[in-house]
Parts: sequence; C-alpha cells; structure tokens
Amino acid sequence: MENQHKMITGYRDLTKAEIDLMNKIKTTGEQVSALLLEISYGNPGGGDAPEGVADARWYAIAKTHLQEGFMALTRSIAKPTSF
Repeated sequence: MENQHKMITGYRDLTKAEIDLMNKIKTTGEQVSALLLEISYGNPGGGDAPEGVADARWYAIAKTHLQEGFMALTRSIAKPTSF
C-alpha cells in the first residue's frame, strides 16, 4: 500500500535531507549490530551471553542502550507527534 505513513496517526512526510539522515542512522545501526554479533560470536551457545569475550550483563546493557539510542536518533529526525 502506498503512502501508508499518511494513514498512521503522528507520522508526516520527510524531506530528502531527513530521509538521507534516517538512512545514514539505519546504516550505522547495522554496522553496530555487526560489531555486537562479532562480540557475541565468542559464545559457543550462540545467544547474547558471550562467554570469555565480554561480561554478559554489561554486553546486554550495552546492546539495549545502543538500540534505544538509535531509536531516539530516528525519532529526533522523524519528530512524530504521537507518544
């Protein structure tokens, strides 16, 4: 469906500059995600609790905060009007 964002409360059209920034944020987020995967790769169980590579608790905190940070960055550009 075209223009779905127009049917969702709180969304607006973005400028070309805003779209470019959003895409840059998304690309950087994917790079950070790859780094997190590289760090967690040391876990033989394969989950998000790297053993011997990083402290599992701090790794989880870092991952959550990074996800929140990237979400906040995208919201800072998108400027949604809803909660």
